[in-house]
Amino acid sequence: MSIHDDHNSSPWKSYYGPNLGYVQEQYELFLSDPNAVEASVRDMFVRWGAPPSAASLATEPAASAGAGTQVSGSAAAAAAGPVDSNMLKKVVAAHQLMLNIRRYGHLGADINPLGISQAADTKLLDPETFGLSQQDLASIPASLIWDNAPASVSNGWDAIVRLREIYTRSAAYEFTHIHDENERTWLNKQAESGSFPAPLSKREKEALLERLMQVEQFESFIHKTFVGQKRFSIEGVDMLVPVLDEIVRAVAHDGAHDILIGMAHRGRLNVLTHVLGKPYEKIFSEFHHSPNKELVPSEGSIGINYGWSGDVKYHLGADRAFTEGETVRARVTLANNPSHLEFVNPVVEGFTRAAQEDRSKPGFPEQELHSAVTVCVHGDAAFIGEGIVAETLNFNNLQGYRNGGTLHIIANNRLGFTTNSVDSRSTYYASDLAKGFDIPIVHVNADDPEACLAAVRLACEYRLIFKKGFVIDLIGYRRYGHNEMDDPDATQPLVYSKVRNHPTVATIYADQLKSEQTISAEQADQLREKTTGALQAGYDAMKANEGKAHVQVAQESGAIVPEDVRTAVPMETLKEINLELLNRPEGFNEYSKLQRILQRRATSLNDGEKLDWAHAETLAFATILADGTPIRLSGQDSERGTFAHRHIMLNDNATAEKFSPLHMFPQAKASFAVHNSPLSETAVLAFEYGYNVFAPESFVIWEAQFGDFANVAQVIFDQFMSAGRAKWSQKSGIVVLLPHGYEGQGPEHSSARLERFLQLSADNNWTVANLTTSAQYFHLLRKQAAMLGSDSVRPLVMMAPKSLLRNPRVASHGVEFSEGSFKPVLPQFSFTEPKAAKEKVKRLILGTGKVMVDLEEAMSSKEEGELGWLRVARVEQLYPLPQAELERIFSQFPKLEEIVWVQEEPKNQGSWLYMEPRLRELAPGKAKVQYIGRPDRASTATGHQEIHAAEQQSIISSALNGQPFESSLVRG
Repeated sequence: MSIHDDHNSSPWKSYYGPNLGYVQEQYELFLSDPNAVEASVRDMFVRWGAPPSAASLATEPAASAGAGTQVSGSAAAAAAGPVDSNMLKKVVAAHQLMLNIRRYGHLGADINPLGISQAADTKLLDPETFGLSQQDLASIPASLIWDNAPASVSNGWDAIVRLREIYTRSAAYEFTHIHDENERTWLNKQAESGSFPAPLSKREKEALLERLMQVEQFESFIHKTFVGQKRFSIEGVDMLVPVLDEIVRAVAHDGAHDILIGMAHRGRLNVLTHVLGKPYEKIFSEFHHSPNKELVPSEGSIGINYGWSGDVKYHLGADRAFTEGETVRARVTLANNPSHLEFVNPVVEGFTRAAQEDRSKPGFPEQELHSAVTVCVHGDAAFIGEGIVAETLNFNNLQGYRNGGTLHIIANNRLGFTTNSVDSRSTYYASDLAKGFDIPIVHVNADDPEACLAAVRLACEYRLIFKKGFVIDLIGYRRYGHNEMDDPDATQPLVYSKVRNHPTVATIYADQLKSEQTISAEQADQLREKTTGALQAGYDAMKANEGKAHVQVAQESGAIVPEDVRTAVPMETLKEINLELLNRPEGFNEYSKLQRILQRRATSLNDGEKLDWAHAETLAFATILADGTPIRLSGQDSERGTFAHRHIMLNDNATAEKFSPLHMFPQAKASFAVHNSPLSETAVLAFEYGYNVFAPESFVIWEAQFGDFANVAQVIFDQFMSAGRAKWSQKSGIVVLLPHGYEGQGPEHSSARLERFLQLSADNNWTVANLTTSAQYFHLLRKQAAMLGSDSVRPLVMMAPKSLLRNPRVASHGVEFSEGSFKPVLPQFSFTEPKAAKEKVKRLILGTGKVMVDLEEAMSSKEEGELGWLRVARVEQLYPLPQAELERIFSQFPKLEEIVWVQEEPKNQGSWLYMEPRLRELAPGKAKVQYIGRPDRASTATGHQEIHAAEQQSIISSALNGQPFESSLVRG
C-alpha cells in the first residue's frame, strides 16, 4: 500500500482550466504579499508550493520523486518552475472562447434556408477577439478548454475549430440559459458528442425522402387541381410532417400511449392526411364541394364544407390509432382549433394531464408523466405575439398543470400574415420567450432534413430524462402568401424573388442522397411517381363517388337535459358522510379559528338547522365522489375560496402540510383534485375545458376569483365552450363558477357579465344559472355530475354568490337535500292558495340572483296581507329558459296586469335584454312586461358605496310600491 494517502497527496492535480488559472493568480499574489490571499489558500501554498504551470501540464514530465519520498514545499516549488503568466492568461481566454461558442454560436449558424437574414455580430466567436492566434491555441491541450473533447481532438486549435463547426451548422443550440447544471452539461455533451446527430440508416433516409415527396406533391396536387382555394400550405416548412412522425415514433417507443397535438391552420391538412391518416379522397371531397372559394376574410371561415357540418376543413381535428398486431400501441389526437391560433395550446395541455392521470382511487389522482405527451405547433409571429403562449408555458412546472414537458415546434416561416419579423417582435428570435421558462431551444434549418430529425431525438430524450419541455425552432419560409389567394409580392418582394428560385426540400434532399449514392436518380423518380399515383387515385375515387348521395352530418336536436335525474341523497348517508368529513389525521394541527367554524357543521343536518353554501358544496362534492365520479377543481385561491368560505384543503398550523377531508373519508370511490391556479383565466379555463373533453367522466370545475375576471377568457367561452359542440361535436360538462352580485364593491367586482353568456346561448349549448339557495346548488351540482359522459351533457355556467355565501336566507334545511331536487324556477308562493287570493294579484315580480334575496328581506318587514297584490318568483335557470314552469306560474293569476323583471345590473346588461322578448311571448292576455332596475350604463357598477346603497334601495322600493312602471324606473 502506498504511503501517499489522501492527506499527503498534492491537491494541484484536481485543478485544471479556469480553476487552475485562478490558483495561479492567487499564487502570484502570495509571492508579492502572503497576506493578500485567504488563510486556507496561503496554507496550501506554504505546504505544497507552487501549482503546476500550463506548460508543465502540457508536457507532463516524469519528474516524480521515488515512491515513499516526501517532497517538501520548497522542493515542489522549485520543480514547478516559474509561473508562465502569459500562457495562463491564454488558457483562461481560450476557455472563455469555448464558452462563448456554446453561448453565441447560434448567431453564426446556417439556419436560414433563404440566406437573406441580416448578418449577426459574431466577433465573440473569433480567437482574435481574445488575443489568441492559431499557434497559441495549438499549444494548449484540448482537455484544458473543452471537457467533452473527443480523443481525436488533441489541442486547443482543433477543439475550437470543432466546436465552431458543431455550434454554427444548420442546427443551432441555446442551452446556456438553463439553470440546472446537470441539464446544461447533459445538453452540451449531447450536442458535442461525436455520435450526434446519429446518422440515419439507408432505409431511414429513403423513407424520409419518400415522406418529403408526399408532403410536397400533396400541396402541389391541390394547388393545381383546386385553383385558388385556401389550404394554408405547409410548403417552406415541409419538414414539419417528418418531425411529427419522428416525435410519434420516439415517444411511443418510450411508453406514451397518447400523443396530443395542437396546431393552427398552416400545414394542418398535410398533417391530417400524413400524420393522422385522413384519406386523400376525403380531403379532396372537402375541396371539391367547398362553397367558400371567393370568401374573405383570409380564413374563409364562413360556410359548411361537405362531410363536416360545423367548421372549415383546416380547423378540424382527428384521431389515429397506431397498432402492433391487435394491440393499440399509441393514439395520436389533433385537437380542433378555431382561427384564434395559439388558444388551443392550453386545451391540449389539459388533454394530456387527463390522459396521464388515474382517477379511480381516493386522494389526488396518480400521474404517470410518460404515458402521454403534448406537442404544440406554433407560428413564429404567434408564439411571441400571443400572450396565451406565455400563460401556457407557465404550466411547465406547476403541480396542478405540469405534464412532464411539452414539445414545442415553431413552424417558423418568418412572417405573420403580411408582417415581417422586425414589426412583430422585439426579441432576436421568435423562441426567446421560452428562455424565461428554463426551456432548451434548438434552431434548425428546415432545408436540412437530417438535422431536423436529430433535433427531435434530442428533444424527446431530454423530455424523457428531465421531464421538461423543449422548443424546436423549425426555420423555413412560406412559398405562397398567407393563403393561396394572397399575392405576397406586394408586401415581401425581396423574399419572394428569392423563394421563386429556391428548390424544395424534397429536391434538395433527393440531390443529397443521389450525391451520397444512397439512391439513384431512377429510384428518386420512382418514388415521385408512386406519390403522384396515390394522389391521383384518391382524386379518381372522389370523382367516382360524386354522383352518389352524400350523407350530411346531422345537426343535433339539442334536446334539453332530462329533468328526472335523481339528485337527493338519503339523510342517513348525508349524516354519515358529514361526520366523516370532520375527522382529521392523527397529529394534524388545525387552525383553531377554522376548527371552530368547521366543527359547527356536525349538527347542521339536525332538525331545525341549516346548511350554508360552502357546506352544501362540500356535501355535493363528497356524495359525487361516493358515486364514483372524480372531481377536479381549480381557480385562483380555490383551495380556501376567494371569500374564505370553502376550506376544502386544510393546512397544518405547525408544519403547513396540506390535507383535504375529501381525500380520506371512507365512502369516496374516486379522486379529488383541487389546485390553486396561476394568475391566469384564459389558459387555466382552456386547460380545464381540455381536461374534461378528454376525460368526460370527470367532474371539472373552474372558478373565477371574481366573475368579471372571466372577461379575459372570452375566447375560450366564445370559440370552445359555447360553440365547440356545434362546430366539432366536441362535448363538455365543465362547470364554471363566476362570483356575481352587487354589494357596492365597484365596477370590477360586481358583474360576471351574465348578459354575454345569455347572448351566446343557443341550440341548448349550455346551462346558465343564478341560484339563491344552498340546496339548489347541491342539486344542480349533482345533476351536472350525473350527466357526465352522456349525450345530454352540456357545460354549466353559474353566477356564484359572494355576500350570499353567509346570508342565512340562502341556507337550506337538511330535508331539502335528502328529499328535494333542482328547481329551474322558485316561486315564493303556494300554488294551493285560495282562488280569491290569486285574483287579487296585479303584479308578478321575476328576477334572478342576489337582488331576489334582497327583495325577500324587504318583504319580510311588511305586514301580513300588505302585499296581497304582489307575487314573486325567482328564475334560477336562465338558459335553457324554463318556459313550462313560467307559463304555469302565469296561469295562476287571472287578473295579472304586469310582469316586472327586477335586476340590479344596468338595463343594457344583466338578463333583461335576454328575458324581455321571451317574457312578452309568454305573457298572458293584457299583462304588460316591465323593467325595474338601473338605467343603461357604460360601466357595470358605481364605485361609491353610498350611491350603490341608494340605488339598490330604490330598486327594492320601486318593486314593492305598487306604482305604475313609469314612476318606478330607477334613473340613477
